[in-house]
Amino acid sequence: MKYNELSVVKNARPSRKGRGISAGRGKTAGRGTKGQKARTGHSKMPIGFMGGQRAIMQAVPKLKGFKSLHAKAEVVYTDRLNDLSGKVDNFVLAEASLISSPFVKVKVISRGELKSKIELETQFASKTAIDAIKKAGGSFKKIAILKKPEKKAEE
Repeated sequence: MKYNELSVVKNARPSRKGRGISAGRGKTAGRGTKGQKARTGHSKMPIGFMGGQRAIMQAVPKLKGFKSLHAKAEVVYTDRLNDLSGKVDNFVLAEASLISSPFVKVKVISRGELKSKIELETQFASKTAIDAIKKAGGSFKKIAILKKPEKKAEE
């Protein structure tokens, strides 16, 4: 340990407010003379309280509409599946860069013509997309959303 690494902590006691003139924080105890903040119980005012004036969050109008917290499904079109064959699931779609991650919701929608025979396993598919897959000789199976594997803490 070096001299400049020593921690210098002053052993100061907390100040005792309102304990007389000689204590240095007597009489008004650092609250000023008069006013709302000088009175007892001023700390119990609600957040955003503006002294009885209408608060800013009451003055600002509410926003219209509704924003869903649920993540939307990523869309894959059937004509993009022509390059794939065999079993196609979220991992295969992610490797082919058709979706961002194998752990997202996927919906297959019909567009163009599907020529390759595939066994599709995703979360959602439109009726026309299922018909196009079956017409090409493939099949569709609905699966649950895949969850990310949790990282194990090193012991």
